Amino acid sequence: MFELVLLIILIWLFLYLLYKFAFKLVLTERGGEIIPVKKMEITPRLILLALLGILMVYILSGFRQVPIGHALLVFNIFTKKYGVKGEGLQFVPQFFYRTYLYNIRRQEYTMTARKGEGKKKDVDDSLWSPTKEGLQIGLDLTCWYRIPIENIIKIHRNIGPDYDEKVIRPLIRSEVRHVVSSHSVTEIYSSKREEIQKEIEGRIKERLEKDGFLVEAIILRDVHFTPDFAKAIEEKQIAQQEAERMEYLLEKEKKEAERKKIEAKGKAEAIKIISEELKKHPEYTNYLYVDKLSDKVKVIISDKGTILNLQALDEK
Repeated sequence: MFELVLLIILIWLFLYLLYKFAFKLVLTERGGEIIPVKKMEITPRLILLALLGILMVYILSGFRQVPIGHALLVFNIFTKKYGVKGEGLQFVPQFFYRTYLYNIRRQEYTMTARKGEGKKKDVDDSLWSPTKEGLQIGLDLTCWYRIPIENIIKIHRNIGPDYDEKVIRPLIRSEVRHVVSSHSVTEIYSSKREEIQKEIEGRIKERLEKDGFLVEAIILRDVHFTPDFAKAIEEKQIAQQEAERMEYLLEKEKKEAERKKIEAKGKAEAIKIISEELKKHPEYTNYLYVDKLSDKVKVIISDKGTILNLQALDEK
């Protein structure tokens, strides 16, 4: 954008100077009348002005704005030598150099079954591979990597600008298949998932760094199964949950039985103690008997011929 604005300003300035110095007003006769007419005269000054204009256009057309987080690879078609220019405004003479813009920020290559998220946005791009048992399993994976500025020339010479499709993608697929084939399904989706992720990361990092890339991380996003196997896992989980529920109920019943046993033992001990005490103090039985009577009962005749006036006791 910056280069285009400068070029437009220069062209406008050149046309203005051309109009001012190349055209002169001369008098000519037409139909018996003398009228002023503008005519162009090619003078040394005009030629110099044209040459200066062409030179300025050439110089301005050589300026390149390198965006932040990018580097410009330049190749001299005469000397056959490469160079790398950093961010900002750079001068690269036209007709002598070919240029290639490289991203040196963190880049990601994602392969996923979710449409619209991965590198291949319109297809299921999950990494399907056979496990140790021969079962198909799909992995969603993201690779974070960068191109060190000092390795741009090496990568361009050996691979080219389309490195993500030439190297990144096929290498990830190859290493994932290799690692998955040495593990069982259970290990991949449960017990050894983190260990498998580190193994995949180590293998990818080792091979990509040989080509000049810097791998920052490999992220195992998700694990997919075939519909039949997913159903089998679901049924297994349901059965496991049911077994755990039954085990819980059995444990609960066992504890409840223990509680009742302890409660019954406590009651038996209490009855035994009460029985022994009543034997020692039989009059306490009469007290309990009277205490449980209705308030309307006023007189009691005991079995020993004793008459007990409850009303008189209450008045006292």
